[in-house]
Amino acid sequence: MKIILTSEVPGLGTAGDVVEVKDGYARNYLLPRQVAIRWTKGGEKDVEQIRRARKSREIASVEQANEIKTQLEGVTVRLKVRAGTGGRLFGSVTPSDIVSAVRTSGGPDVDKRRIELSTPIKSLGAHRITIRLHPEVVASIGVQVEAAK
Repeated sequence: MKIILTSEVPGLGTAGDVVEVKDGYARNYLLPRQVAIRWTKGGEKDVEQIRRARKSREIASVEQANEIKTQLEGVTVRLKVRAGTGGRLFGSVTPSDIVSAVRTSGGPDVDKRRIELSTPIKSLGAHRITIRLHPEVVASIGVQVEAAK
């Protein structure tokens, strides 16, 4: 089945790519999660719009990505969240929370879709987070999660 990706799918492509996948993968995984739409002749207009949107928020070069990486690694990120006894959080820390904390700490603007959380952050303390700025550049930052008073 031919589909148009609307967001990045690791190992498959980025937003705006037209790819051929197995019917079951598209029908049962990609389409229900709204990371892809079916390819149609009318959908070609959507591809150009998706690509333009991706270009506007994409980091253009490796040099620019390395610049942002050095800015990120120089920032101390602290998050104050509600926590119960024993250091467990009420809920978890989301990529949006991390982006806003980086911004308030004086760091650069980062797209929340670039933040990779291997496991949800559900406890107080120091955590390591990776941010994929470019296919070749990955930044690693420390986030200190503290209890709100």
